[in-house]
Amino acid sequence: MIHDGRATFGGYFEDFKPGDVFKHWPGKTITEMDNHLFSLITMNTNPLHIDEHYMSEHQHGRILVNGVLVMALVVGMSVPDTSGKAVANLEYEKVTHEGPVFQGDTIYGESEILEVRPTRSRPDRGIVYIESRGYNQRGEKVLTLRRRFLVPKRPA
Repeated sequence: MIHDGRATFGGYFEDFKPGDVFKHWPGKTITEMDNHLFSLITMNTNPLHIDEHYMSEHQHGRILVNGVLVMALVVGMSVPDTSGKAVANLEYEKVTHEGPVFQGDTIYGESEILEVRPTRSRPDRGIVYIESRGYNQRGEKVLTLRRRFLVPKRPA
């Protein structure tokens, strides 16, 4: 038998119900290289993310991981379980960084379905509204974000 990963990558509109929670796996340990490269590629040269000496005298005492990297990881972790079949991401909202993330931390994610609704203009699609949360290896919440994406309805 041939298995096609596309069949189980993400969901159709009908697969989502408010209150459903998806625990995303695997987690990702953030390395110094991940953080440094991401910060430089995105031109975020804030010393918080790239200057160990500067941070040795900061309240955290060590380099902080770029918050946009943490956001990207949590969204990316959610894709196979939620928006893998999406036609488009429509909106990101209410991103909160609830705790520091340091190089060497491992991030895990989960997403909860908040709302689903058919589109007004395209009867073959629907909008899914989710809240995704990121946790470190100690189970401490470090990030919460909400987003909406457009997915097809299940083929007839």
